[in-house]
Amino acid sequence: MEPFPMTNTVLNDSGPQADLKVIRDPAEMRALSTRLAEEGRRIAFVPTMGYLHEGHLSLLREGRRHGDVLILSIFVNPIQFGEGEDFSVYPRDFERDVDLARSVGVDIVFAPDIEDLYPPEFATYVEVEGLSATLCGRSRPGHFRGVTTVVCKLFNIVRPRIAVFGRKDFQQLAVIRRMVRDLHMDIEVRGMPIVREADGLARSSRNVYLGDLRGQALCLVEALRLASRLVAGGERNSTAIIAAARERIEREPEARIDYIQICDETTLGDVEEVSPASVFLLAVRIGKTRLIDNHHLFEEMA
Repeated sequence: MEPFPMTNTVLNDSGPQADLKVIRDPAEMRALSTRLAEEGRRIAFVPTMGYLHEGHLSLLREGRRHGDVLILSIFVNPIQFGEGEDFSVYPRDFERDVDLARSVGVDIVFAPDIEDLYPPEFATYVEVEGLSATLCGRSRPGHFRGVTTVVCKLFNIVRPRIAVFGRKDFQQLAVIRRMVRDLHMDIEVRGMPIVREADGLARSSRNVYLGDLRGQALCLVEALRLASRLVAGGERNSTAIIAAARERIEREPEARIDYIQICDETTLGDVEEVSPASVFLLAVRIGKTRLIDNHHLFEEMA
């Protein structure tokens, strides 16, 4: 599909951009997306918190393939961070993000200010029950309410026909799909494979925090590989697989396990016996950095 033509040079925080439009005002973004939808343009949307890496760029390339107009949002969402989490220090580099967005054909970057999405009188939240209560939801209470609220707001403003998310945040993807289904949103939610570093570590904006502990962080992907080998060898008992993964992670002195679970891919309920519908999910703190990863154990893993 041909990209949405941006013929007017616009001025934004990073200077003149002849080929990419930056919008900060939600009302302006809503008006433009409404006009595009009325013209029959298919909007593809990738919501992010910025500090883009190759994982984000893979989502944007997928959106470029399926949309007439590709919109990226950059917004570090305060209401999905809990007390003591890293909202204030979350990595940010807007100019770099805009350059990367341009390199993969983004048409519009929507980068609202916090006070425009959450004015002082803001009092409405969206919550998906059940799916939000397990895994990350147990250790990060309120996190998914923040995620679904901001994604719902962004969907209402941007009006996409397709929204692209990464499978690294597997629970987030499941929660958003349920929200879209339950609220009858006319949006295709597409999940894309995890993009990994050369050493196997799942790409994440938080990897920058690891420093000298990066080598210890590889215990996550090594635990997934170990679990996959066990399943390939015939093991089906979840307790045995989790125990082997836990032993591998606990060898690292700076590793602290938040959870290791094998769940049904749709319900996120724990399973006793592994099947092709099972997904292995884990969250581990390496030093002060919390990392997540997952894998379908019947799928081949490099």
